[in-house]
Amino acid sequence: MTPIVVSLLSAALATTSALAMAETPPAGNTSNESCAIGYVTGVGGSAQSFREYQSSDNKYRYLADNPIQCQVSEEGRASSCVGVVSLRNERVSVYDDSGDTTMSVVTRVELEHGTYPVIIVVRKQDVRCEE
Repeated sequence: MTPIVVSLLSAALATTSALAMAETPPAGNTSNESCAIGYVTGVGGSAQSFREYQSSDNKYRYLADNPIQCQVSEEGRASSCVGVVSLRNERVSVYDDSGDTTMSVVTRVELEHGTYPVIIVVRKQDVRCEE
């Protein structure tokens, strides 16, 4: 190979490497990374109830009129939940964060007969990952 071809290939490789590095987020940037454990401050609930809450004109009234309710099995498993709940710095486990603006989390919620782990939907912006 001639020295000109070698220098052109070297320049092309260096340019490609620089572009690839420019598209890689810095190590400290966790905005697009998922986390397993976090804290939520905001409103969450069953998927359907949360969508209704988000589209409600009077969010305070919707929250007051639709408290979260679940069926609890004899084994202590909550299912068939409806309604919404207000969370204040509650520790959660991330269940599914594949949505664009929401994620499913597992958190302990006070129900009529005690406190049980429940899967609810929350806004991603309301979740702060544990460090």
